[in-house]
Amino acid sequence: MQFQFKTSLYFLAGMLMGAAAIATYSFRGVNDAEEVVEVKQDGRLQYKWYAPEIPRTLHFAGEKVPLERQEVREQLDRELLYNYYNQYSTIYILKQAERYLPLIEPLLKANGIPEDFKYLCIAESALQNQTSRVGAVGFWQFMPATAPQFGLEVSDEVDERYHVAKSTMAAIKYFKQAYEKFGSWTATAASYNMGQGGYNGQSTFQQRTNYYDLLLPEETMRYVFRILAFKLLVGEAQKFGYIVTKNDAYKPHRTKTLTVSNSIPNLAQFALDNGTTYRTLKQLNPWLRERKLTIKPGKSYEIEMPQ
Repeated sequence: MQFQFKTSLYFLAGMLMGAAAIATYSFRGVNDAEEVVEVKQDGRLQYKWYAPEIPRTLHFAGEKVPLERQEVREQLDRELLYNYYNQYSTIYILKQAERYLPLIEPLLKANGIPEDFKYLCIAESALQNQTSRVGAVGFWQFMPATAPQFGLEVSDEVDERYHVAKSTMAAIKYFKQAYEKFGSWTATAASYNMGQGGYNGQSTFQQRTNYYDLLLPEETMRYVFRILAFKLLVGEAQKFGYIVTKNDAYKPHRTKTLTVSNSIPNLAQFALDNGTTYRTLKQLNPWLRERKLTIKPGKSYEIEMPQ
């Protein structure tokens, strides 16, 4: 019995020593300086946090970002750090991107808007139909008073700010208008945050047109750099260590379009009559805001239904 006890004790000690060795070497890189985590004597893990690398050169919509200027590099560094270490949000954006960017990118391209403006959409809403504290809504965060100016219907029953394709087209109208006014895509992006009047007023007062030369409200000062950070993190995700496989990503919804020109008094019954549920109907058509849809004579709506 005593011999068996000693043998078991030695065996257990050997297992513990082996496990400790594996734990130590499994976190060891080529050399100590490259380790990302250190195993303390009491078994606790001490992680090492590194700043993400800032590229030597960077452009937004074909316009050079003056990274040779120290304050510009530091502003980019701030936004890159914040979003790089906000891992949950960044990975969720990458999953959402597989579903929604194939819808947004062709609309931008077909209308002559640089592809980099998809990162503005990400900076605005993280590719979600969010509502801000001031009432801006949707992927492109239109305010209720501004949305109708760019062709979006906003009412109790219908709010097209929640319609991804239509709100993208509204944003495109804004970008075209602002670019015609400022002649710069970077200024166009900045004005999306503070308004064309606000940007023009600051530019006139400061006698400068270049975004990087202007002193603007704090939110706008950070805004373009936030867009640039997402261009790096989403556009070059694997380079920054973000791995989202095709199996992990969210697939585009498979739908068919149903055109309706008569009022629908009960959307739940309408959904059941068309082989789906009220929940699915609202998920596919978040722009439907009530339990009914009133359609005026001569008008029609396109409703997405599951295939």
